[in-house]
Amino acid sequence: MRLILASASPRRAELLRAAGFAFEIVPADADESARPDEPAEDYVRRVAAEKARAVLRQFPDCTVLAADTVVVVDGCMLGKPSDDEDARQMLARLSGRAHRVLTGVAVAEGGREVLAVSSTLVRFAVLTSAEIDWYVSSGEPRDKAGAYGVQGLASRFVQGIEGSYSNVVGLPVALVHMLLAEQGFTVAVQGPPNGLGGGPDPVDRA
Repeated sequence: MRLILASASPRRAELLRAAGFAFEIVPADADESARPDEPAEDYVRRVAAEKARAVLRQFPDCTVLAADTVVVVDGCMLGKPSDDEDARQMLARLSGRAHRVLTGVAVAEGGREVLAVSSTLVRFAVLTSAEIDWYVSSGEPRDKAGAYGVQGLASRFVQGIEGSYSNVVGLPVALVHMLLAEQGFTVAVQGPPNGLGGGPDPVDRA
């Protein structure tokens, strides 16, 4: 059975590839707007499911994996920043504090659908205004939930992590493997990485 990653995120693709999964990529077209008073866990679970369903409708004979990630602090969800000023405000809010990263995961195949949520606690160092300005000017925060990438320049700000590291990057790989294995999804697994680069190409939608 072909596995499709319903995401345009290069980070999710890199995590799956490093774990040895064979897959193809089809970015999902789904409404990611939060509903009024919707809890963060419900939100990421729902959006992941909607992404998986959208792609499964196009490729009904495949297994579809989708995910959605948010940062939660003070009960407030932080998604991708709308602009650099929004990124500055998010980083200032995270400075010197702990927050949670939630990722909703959906796996769909035929008439089956499995949903789960992974939660990781992340502790940030106190950030100076100069550090925030430097990081925002790098451009790295622009497409990342909570305005930071733990695997990149922002790694210098992260004092501790409790839970799945890959979840903070954008996909809890161990949870994905467990869901696929326990539910009996039959997906291909590629051999060990050979260091030659490359990877899955997007599915031809023509």
